Amino acid sequence: MRILALETSTEFCSCALSIDGVMRESHVRAGQAHSDLLLPAVARLMAEAGLGFAQLDAIAFGAGPGSFTGLRIACGAAQGLAFAHDLPVLPVVSLMALAEGMDTGSEARRAATRVIAALDARMGELYLAAYERVGTDWRAVLAPSLAKADQLPALSARHDWQGVGSGFAVCGAALTARYDVQNIDATAVPRAAAIATIALRAMARGEALAAHQAAPLYVRDKVALDVNEQAALRARNARHAAADRA
Repeated sequence: MRILALETSTEFCSCALSIDGVMRESHVRAGQAHSDLLLPAVARLMAEAGLGFAQLDAIAFGAGPGSFTGLRIACGAAQGLAFAHDLPVLPVVSLMALAEGMDTGSEARRAATRVIAALDARMGELYLAAYERVGTDWRAVLAPSLAKADQLPALSARHDWQGVGSGFAVCGAALTARYDVQNIDATAVPRAAAIATIALRAMARGEALAAHQAAPLYVRDKVALDVNEQAALRARNARHAAADRA
């Protein structure tokens, strides 16, 4: 099985190539330059592997949630390549890729069976999901959603959660108080290698889609705050900062 994976939902630009279980990955901090960096990185990865696009089985991409622009870049690139080379696509939830990434690093992380994935969504909000390991895959206990730090949804299981993602860097006190999270990695981001690994399992289940069905996963329809909302956000951030210092 040969799958190309793209992930640009955060400030990082990532692509990976899985060839019969062997993974190659390019992962760099892109800032706002995803559109300039992604396709050249893909071309280098394919050239290093000596592989043509027609030899791929599918193209996977991080569908989100995440940066609106980043999601459109990954989805558009995946869809364009898939159309050009008559390939199916595999959208993968970026928050699930965060959970999948727990398989790297410390022994405690690799043993994670319950993971809360949280990304900073700006404007005092989080992109949030919770996953439980079932065999080699993940089951969504909390589907990807948008949440305010002071209005976090309840989970049926309160204990034994591990946390991952930038949401813990900005709202760590609220998240740990609500869910009793342990072994937090607030620096982790979704990576294309994790997207590829999840996509391989989805491909085996027959979940690949036609290229025209590729679409980002948006959980927010508002990207700016008015003056009053900005003031409320500053006050909320000050409270959270004071709680973190305490």
